[in-house]
Amino acid sequence: MIERKLLLGDEAIALGAIHAGISGVYAYPGTPSTEITEYIQAHAPEVRSRWCTNEKTAMEAALGMAYAGKRALVCMKHVGMNVAADAFINSAITGVNGGLVVLAADDPSMHSSQNEQDSRFYGKFAMIPILEPSTQQEAYDMMAYAYELSERLKLPILMRVVTRLAHSRAGVVVKEPIKQNALNPETDRTHWVLLPVNARRQYASLVDKQGELLASSEASPYNSCKQQIGSDKSGTTSHENQANIEVTTHKSSSTSPVGVIACGIAHNYVMENITTGMDIPILKISQYPLPETAIKSLATQCESLLIAEDGQPLVEEQVKSLLGTDYPIKGRLTGELPRMGELTPDNVGAALGVNKEQIYATAQNVMPRPPALCQGCGHRDVYDALNKVAAEYEGARIFGDIGCYTLGALPPFRAIDSCVDMGASITMAKGAADAGVYPAIAVIGDSTFTHSGMTGLLDAINDNANITVIISDNLTTAMTGGQDSAGTNKFEAICLGLGLTPEHVRVVVPLPKNMEEITRVIREEIEYKGVSVIIPRRECMQTFQRKLRNKKK
Repeated sequence: MIERKLLLGDEAIALGAIHAGISGVYAYPGTPSTEITEYIQAHAPEVRSRWCTNEKTAMEAALGMAYAGKRALVCMKHVGMNVAADAFINSAITGVNGGLVVLAADDPSMHSSQNEQDSRFYGKFAMIPILEPSTQQEAYDMMAYAYELSERLKLPILMRVVTRLAHSRAGVVVKEPIKQNALNPETDRTHWVLLPVNARRQYASLVDKQGELLASSEASPYNSCKQQIGSDKSGTTSHENQANIEVTTHKSSSTSPVGVIACGIAHNYVMENITTGMDIPILKISQYPLPETAIKSLATQCESLLIAEDGQPLVEEQVKSLLGTDYPIKGRLTGELPRMGELTPDNVGAALGVNKEQIYATAQNVMPRPPALCQGCGHRDVYDALNKVAAEYEGARIFGDIGCYTLGALPPFRAIDSCVDMGASITMAKGAADAGVYPAIAVIGDSTFTHSGMTGLLDAINDNANITVIISDNLTTAMTGGQDSAGTNKFEAICLGLGLTPEHVRVVVPLPKNMEEITRVIREEIEYKGVSVIIPRRECMQTFQRKLRNKKK
């Protein structure tokens, strides 16, 4: 009997990984990737899983499991790839023993991110295969395929999804799960000890594998060609060849005005615009490196090519290089598609020259509803106190960080002057203090502090920087849904261990009734000429209310 489940794209990935026999999932929460690990934690207790301190530690733990011969999954959002990059790039040099899939969830249009970088560049940089599902069903099916490919090539596999796929639902047909791999640790140390003599040999092996990677992509069941013609005499609406991706056509004496290369989710937007009578050859790409033979074949049958890809123009640039500058390539670089933001059926339809009423027009007469800190949130009291004290100093600057407390930049607080990346608050405050800014105040959350703030604090302590650091501790990773925070109940010990003196590690409870105490402590530590840490600690309102609801059940 066929079993079908209604799943988010993230859930389809998670279930596909469970059914592919993974033994561990390692991750740091980040939208739009968080639900993958949460689903595995809820549905597969036999799979080793705990939220990691950051993406680098997650990547290294997953690599260790792959070293031991078992299958591992590591999940992160696109900016997490920057944190994991050192281990990720080197994992292509070591290779793997058990299968390893690195899942990067990109966020075109920056729905909940500070940039919209394209993780496919990381896969190309590392010279490993990349998979990019276009549907929830493909996301599920690709997991088993990815682990088989990883173990056959002895390489990690990068799977890239985007927000619209990760957070939309569809019916998914599921298969019988397979057993986990047996323990089988690597025995050849030369693969894993990256001394220059070994690394050079391993890198040469990686370069030699590129032909095999290309052949795998050329034969991939996830790279397919369609000749879209509306309908022919036999009633067929399209021709699709999954295993052999040579383009077929119904016209032998002429070329089509335009062909389309559609990558991942962009294939859906293209297909939404295909109507009866249209004659458009389409090459769907969901595995990289690019299938060069299919692209060249498509180009010979079309006067031009439109490249539809959700993200940056990675494929567009490569196709230009492959076909030469004289062949007309259209896409994000040429203005047919927007240079930034998500693709939509509307802008893809416009690029194809389809004239139809706009479907996804901006809603009219809808008042904007900007995000805001929850009522009763302890961060509110922190910012109230900070604003009051900072107003007493003409040159005060408050450096913020990544988390729900970043909303302190918005009305009514307008409390922070910068927010760049995870952990930057402390190091930017240090640099500003080095330049003469006084007072330089850093605001960082509990989870972000352990993710990437501790090293910055150590730098500040070692240099006796004149900064005040506020670790706003709400006892959870609140912005992504209330996952465990790695440093809960350890922050005083961490600060003391890094070298702070006990009298300058202060804990307060952020409540309106304590405002006099909080402002006094902030003033005292600003006046101290050195590094001090203030820890306002009160549980997140969301997790607190969740606990209350659970008690009533």
